Amino acid sequence: MKSKDIPEIIRAKEMGFCFGVKGAVELSEELSETRKDCKIYMLGMLVHNEHVIDKLKAQGVEILEEETLMEDRDNLQEGDVVIVRAHGTIKPLYDKLIERRVEIHDAACIFVSTIRKTLMEKEKEGYEILFLGDINHPEVKGIISFGKKVQVIKDIDALKAFEINGNKRYALLTQTTLNKNLFLEVKKYIESTFDNIDIFDKICGATYVRQKAVEELAHKVDILLVVGGKNSSNTKKLYEISKKINLNTYLIQDEKTLDRSWLNGVKKVGITAGASTPEEVIEKIENIIRGTI
Repeated sequence: MKSKDIPEIIRAKEMGFCFGVKGAVELSEELSETRKDCKIYMLGMLVHNEHVIDKLKAQGVEILEEETLMEDRDNLQEGDVVIVRAHGTIKPLYDKLIERRVEIHDAACIFVSTIRKTLMEKEKEGYEILFLGDINHPEVKGIISFGKKVQVIKDIDALKAFEINGNKRYALLTQTTLNKNLFLEVKKYIESTFDNIDIFDKICGATYVRQKAVEELAHKVDILLVVGGKNSSNTKKLYEISKKINLNTYLIQDEKTLDRSWLNGVKKVGITAGASTPEEVIEKIENIIRGTI
């Protein structure tokens, strides 16, 4: 690619590490430096990005799989350090860690812990809980495990299919990385149809501004690259939002998954990144686009 053909790179106004992920990573790095006296584990993938996980493993933080702990096939010793990931985990695993007398560092994002608290409070007040989100996502599994009976709703069609009892009170909670447009659609429907459902908007503020930023950027560029882990929910939502606006939207994990043919004849390349994507991965992709590596 000749220098005159190098496209302009435009970053989304908001992208990359959110404060929850940043806090979880910094906590893990600090513990790996200061706690040489014991083993340090992250419970599952601390964040949904393979590059971050590989870096932490290289620093001595081992992965403790949730299934392994649940089935008592682990090698945990009393006093070992266990870091609970940014998404949190299910209540039985928190209980098991306490039983094992390990040192627990809960890196669950404040938005996740707030939703857990709200769920438990509203159940005590007699509310039935509706949860808008992906039932297969670790965050959702973790949060609803703190409830007695939670109905997970994936979208507005699922809500319409669910029979709302007019004699009961309901509380609607949300996954932190939910698509804000989906939430607004559901909110509008509920407010125009029911008077016994209280709505609690628990979508992470960082998630929302990133979604708005990619929506804005998708209109301005020839192609848009969404950088993030293949298992990252918020990354996938950024991709879905952009793809509806700009068909030339591509989801990539790192510079190795960038197809340079996408850049042929392109004048403006937009870049956004999931909340678990480290800056160094983004920079490597930008350097390839500029032809410096």
